[in-house]
Amino acid sequence: MKTNEVIKKIILEGQNNNLIKISDDSSTITYINQNISRNYNNPEEKVQAETFCELVLKYNYPVEQVRQYVKVTVGSDVKEADIIVYNDSACKKPHIIVECKKEEITEQEFKQAVRQAYAYAFATAGTVKYIWVTSGIKDEYYSFDKEIDSRESVTDIPQYKVERLASYKFAKNGGVTEDGQKLSPLYTVEESELTNRFKQAHQALWGGGELNPSEAFDELDKLIFCKIFDEKKKRKNGDPYDFQIIKVEPKSRDKRDIEKADKETSENLLKRLISLYEEGKQIGERKNDTEIFREGIKLNAVKARTVVGYLEGVDLLHTDLDSKGRAFETFMGSFFRGDFGQYFTPRNIVSFIVDSLPIDETKRVLDTSCGSGGFLLHALDKVRKEVRAFYGIKEGERETQECHDQWHDFAEYNLYGIEINEQISRTAKMNMIIHDDGHTNVVSADGLISPNDLRIKTNNDGFKENSFNYIITNPPFGSIVKQTEKAYLHQYKLGTKDIDWLNPNSRASERPSQSTEVLFIEQAEKYLVEGGYLAIVVPDGILTNSSMQYVRDYISDTFRIVAVISMPQTAFSANGAGVKSFVMFLKKYSALEKQIRIDLRNNIQNNLISNSDDGNRLLELLKKKKDKIGKINKQIKQEEKAENKSEVEILKNRKQAIIEEYDEQIEFTKENLSDVYLEQYKQRLNDYPIFMAIAEDIGYDATGKETNRNELPAISKELAKFIKTIEEGKDRFFQ
Repeated sequence: MKTNEVIKKIILEGQNNNLIKISDDSSTITYINQNISRNYNNPEEKVQAETFCELVLKYNYPVEQVRQYVKVTVGSDVKEADIIVYNDSACKKPHIIVECKKEEITEQEFKQAVRQAYAYAFATAGTVKYIWVTSGIKDEYYSFDKEIDSRESVTDIPQYKVERLASYKFAKNGGVTEDGQKLSPLYTVEESELTNRFKQAHQALWGGGELNPSEAFDELDKLIFCKIFDEKKKRKNGDPYDFQIIKVEPKSRDKRDIEKADKETSENLLKRLISLYEEGKQIGERKNDTEIFREGIKLNAVKARTVVGYLEGVDLLHTDLDSKGRAFETFMGSFFRGDFGQYFTPRNIVSFIVDSLPIDETKRVLDTSCGSGGFLLHALDKVRKEVRAFYGIKEGERETQECHDQWHDFAEYNLYGIEINEQISRTAKMNMIIHDDGHTNVVSADGLISPNDLRIKTNNDGFKENSFNYIITNPPFGSIVKQTEKAYLHQYKLGTKDIDWLNPNSRASERPSQSTEVLFIEQAEKYLVEGGYLAIVVPDGILTNSSMQYVRDYISDTFRIVAVISMPQTAFSANGAGVKSFVMFLKKYSALEKQIRIDLRNNIQNNLISNSDDGNRLLELLKKKKDKIGKINKQIKQEEKAENKSEVEILKNRKQAIIEEYDEQIEFTKENLSDVYLEQYKQRLNDYPIFMAIAEDIGYDATGKETNRNELPAISKELAKFIKTIEEGKDRFFQ
C-alpha cells in the first residue's frame, strides 16, 4: 500500500508503464493518458497519484477507463471528482468513485469526504457500484446503490472484472479467492507514515470528546498490543487476520438489514479484539506480567473499528525496527510533551550513553527511572545489531532462529526498567513490545524504594542487589524527597548528615530532605555488581556546588570516575528544562576498595584535626568562640533581668561582632584544612585518568531543531576505547 518505500515503487512502475511522468525537480506530475499536469508538491496530489497507479497496476483497470478530475454537476454547482473508474472504454458508465485526501486529514474531514463522494455518486449515472475514499493512511470502501439510502461498507473495491468481493481484505501472504478477488498481505511502512497513523488514530479516539487524550492513549496502546499479538499468532497462508474489518453480509437489500449487518461487523470486530487482548493477558499473567493488562478494552465498537482502519494492513512485526521505534517515540513525544516531558531523554543523548558502554547479550541492564524506555530500547537495538552481525545477517534479511533467540533472550531476561508513573510504565512496556518484546521486566514503582521492597511489590525476583552490570538512567532533576513523606529516606547514607570532621561537636542526623538525582546515584550502588557501570545524567550542581561536597566524597569513595561529559545548556530545553547538565560514567568499586578509601579519608581528616597546626588552631578558635559567647550570653541575661534594654542591645551587638570575627578566622582555617586534606588524599590514592569532554553541539538546538553537527558520536567512539582499556587493565596509557 502507501508507504514511502512502496510509493516510490508504485510511482516508478507508473513511470515505467507510461502512466505518469514526474518532472526532474519533482514539482510536477503528468498523467500521460489524459495529458494533465498537476502540482506534485501538493500532499493531496501525491495520494491521488498513488491511488491512480494502484487502480491500474494493482486492481488491473485499463488506464483508458480511469479518468481523473472529472466534472460532475451536483445540484446547481459543477464539482470535480478526483477519480472515476468506468465500466466501458467510452467512459460513459461510471463504476467506482474515488475521493482522495491528504494524510493529515481529521476524522471529521474524512467523513465530509465520504459525503462528498456519495454526492458525486448520486449525481452520476446509475451504474456506480462502489465508492473508495482514501487519505493514503486510511481507506474506506462502500457498495453503492442509488435506490437505497444507506451506506454499506465493504472491505475493498473489486479487481477488474471481478464480481464478488471477499468478506475480508488481509490474509497471511495474500492469496486469491475462488471468485478471483486478490487478498492483500500485510505491508511494511516507514517512520513518517507510521507516526501519522498513530497520531491520526489517537486523534480519532479523543477528538469527539468521549475520551480524554490520556484515556485515548491507553486504549490505543491496548489495540497496538492486539495488533502485534495477532500478527504473531500461527496461521496458514491465505488465512485471514483477526485484527481487520470482516464484513457481515446483510440478509437482504433492505436498508435495515444493511445497517444491522454493518453494526454486527463492528461488534464482531470488537469481540475479536477483546478475545485477542484476553488471550494475550493470560499469557502475560503466566509470565507474571499484569501491569499492562490491568484493565480491559473500554472502547465501543465504532471507536475500535476506527482505529483498526488505520492499522489493519500494517505489518508491525516486520516494519523496520528503527522506523517503528522512532515513530512510536515521536508520537509519544507529541502526546506527552509538557507535563510529562521529563520522561523523554533526547535520542542523541541516549545513543551516546549506550554506544559508549560495552553492553552485550550476556550483561544485565537496568534503568531505575526508565520513562518511556528509551535507554532500554537502544540497549536492545545495540545487542540485536551485534548479534545479527555475528551471524552475518544483513539489515532487511530474515534472522535464523538461533540469532533471534540470542538477542530475544537478552530482551526477555536481561533488560529491566523501573518507572514511577503507571501510564508511562505501561507505555514503556508497549514501546518494548513494538520493538519485538522485552517488556516483562519493566515495572511501575518508585525507583528509590529498597530492592527488597521492590521485589515484594512487583513479585519480580530479577531486581536483585549487586546483580546488574550496567545502569543507564536520566533521573528526574529538582524533585525533593522529604523525610516526612518517604519512609525510606533514612535508609540512604546520602539521606543523613555525617559528623562534620571540621566541626568536632557536630552529630550525625537525618536530613529533612534530599534531591532525587542524588539518591538515584546511591541507589545504583545497591543494584550494581562490583565493577559495574553507572551512566547517569546529572545537573551541574552535583559537580560544582560547594554544598554538595559530601555527595562528591560519596562518589569518590564508591565509584571510579570514568568520564565526565559536559552537555550544552540547551540539551533539555526542548523538554522544558534549561538546567546545565553532565553525563557521568562511574565504575563501582569492590567493597574492600571502598572501605580502604573511606578509612584513608577518615585517617587523614582525624590526623589533620589532631596533629596539624591548622587543626589545633581550629579547635582553639572554636573553644575561644564558645567561651566568649558563653560569657556574653550570661551578661545579656543579667541585663535582661534588670530590664536594662540599652545595655542588652550593646551586648548583643558585641556578641554579633565576636561571632563575625571568629567565624571569619574559623572559615579561613577550615578552607586551609580542606585544601590540605584534598592534597594529601589525592597523593595517597592510586591515581587514575578521567575521560573529560565538552559537547557544544549535540545535534539539535534549544527548540529541538536539528543542527546536523552532532559531536556526541565522535566523543562516544573515543570514550568506548577508553572504557575498553579500563576493562583490559591498560588505562595507564596516559601516564
